[in-house]
Amino acid sequence: MQATMENVDTLEKRLDLSVAMAEIEAEAGIRLKRMARSVKMDGFRPGKVPMNVVAQQYGAQARQEALGEAVQSCFEKAVAEQKLKVAGYPQIEPRESGGDRFEFCAVFEVYPEVQLGDLGDVNIERPQASVGEADVDKTIEILRKQRVTYAPVERAAADDDQVNIDFRGTLNGEAFPGGEGKGAELVLGAGRWLKDFESQIVGMKAGESKTFDMDFPADYPSKELAGKTVSFAVTLNSVGTPCLPEVDAGFAKSLGVADGNLETMRSEVKGNLEREVKRRIQAQVKGHAMQALLDKAILGLPKALVDMEIGRLMDQAKQDLAARGVPVQNESFMRPELFADQARQRVKLGLILADLVEKHGLHAQPDQVRALVEAYAESFEHPEEVVRWVYSKSDELNGMASMALEENVVEWVMKQVKVTDKPVAFDELMGNA
Repeated sequence: MQATMENVDTLEKRLDLSVAMAEIEAEAGIRLKRMARSVKMDGFRPGKVPMNVVAQQYGAQARQEALGEAVQSCFEKAVAEQKLKVAGYPQIEPRESGGDRFEFCAVFEVYPEVQLGDLGDVNIERPQASVGEADVDKTIEILRKQRVTYAPVERAAADDDQVNIDFRGTLNGEAFPGGEGKGAELVLGAGRWLKDFESQIVGMKAGESKTFDMDFPADYPSKELAGKTVSFAVTLNSVGTPCLPEVDAGFAKSLGVADGNLETMRSEVKGNLEREVKRRIQAQVKGHAMQALLDKAILGLPKALVDMEIGRLMDQAKQDLAARGVPVQNESFMRPELFADQARQRVKLGLILADLVEKHGLHAQPDQVRALVEAYAESFEHPEEVVRWVYSKSDELNGMASMALEENVVEWVMKQVKVTDKPVAFDELMGNA
């Protein structure tokens, strides 16, 4: 093997390489002999085909496979000798070869050197929040509303009632897609239908019908309807008034408290809220820590890694759309440039984290991973079964290990920066303010 390296730019390298043709031919011969043991041809018994016939039929294939293996082996040896860490895949370009050597060049990128600036002038606010009895009360009220039922009533419909309607909408006298329904149910004031539509139903009684015009918002998703005036004919079939469950033993059992004890229920609700508070605080701190690293680090980004990440993001977007029942038939809207900024940031952060883990020994430890798995399992009815399940799934366990590694990085960052503890109201932290 012969190798000469050239720096194309900071990250891109070019290796001029060559391998002896004798090595390639020798390997091709070995492959042909291996094929000859099992090759089948008309007129010959298996394994008894003459070597010259095997060579005539499979010689080109054996030579191509031997050449590919020789090129790969030659490239790997060269980058190992140069102590290069290759990012992505090399582009192999054959050169005009003659004589006793096959010459080619490999163009590739290497991982960058990460230069992390001083984090000492960075200030990170760490939220501080606690869970009070009033927060538990609010949460229980939310849980009651999630279990609401509706009882038929003989009165005019009001906000919070569930109504059953038939409706038909027309635009310029013509029906339009999605503008008609029978037996449709909606809760007035829930905001799932257009406000102007719901307001027309308030005050109607079962059996009544009415026709009204309504203006669709200018930013309505359907361009056919956005900003247009539509006529609706509505018949109200029934009205149901909301009935919230009593906070009693039955309600506690519906939340998983086997004996229906209300104090146990409140304790479990509070425990769940405290875990969520902890999770949200950790998420905010992590976000600030990662942003500090992105702001302070200087490094080049290998185009190969960015392109690979763009591909992953595009595949993920397609899968997400498919999971929502939106098949991606025309992919023209899913252009790579739409994902480029996110891909660059993810690649940059990944390179920074890998560098920190290597330089400061921030690898995830088994006891850390175990603690994360057990904390995750706490919110399930049978935690021990969840723990066993996670440890039986390599993908799940690797995900927990990645979380532990990120926690180590965040902890390291927090030791380098200035940290200010900031009291935050529970509702503000939970996004309810």
